[in-house]
Amino acid sequence: MSIDKTFLYAEIQVAIPFGEIDWRAINAAMQKEPGLKSKTWLAGINTNTIGGFYEFDSLENAKAYATGYLAAAAKQLGGSLTVKLFNGDITADANRGMDSPFYERAKDAIPA
Repeated sequence: MSIDKTFLYAEIQVAIPFGEIDWRAINAAMQKEPGLKSKTWLAGINTNTIGGFYEFDSLENAKAYATGYLAAAAKQLGGSLTVKLFNGDITADANRGMDSPFYERAKDAIPA
């Protein structure tokens, strides 16, 4: 299955306050991962779980990231990993209709 825009939600079940995470070093390492276009960090309210919402250029790169980098991070932290993958291609028009920052509006689109 070829998907050009894949979103990945990930959460590691650990209790680490976000201020204790070396996110600068993690960001630098993540930027080397093939196909990763963006990440929005997430920190669980009242749980201190850590995670993110990612955009990848393909389903294959998202799967490789989940089973490689994320799985290793969860193991290193001693936490359980939850990952969900989403097809961004089939929802493109609906997202453009809401002016999502992850989608460009077509130049000739009629304003909603």
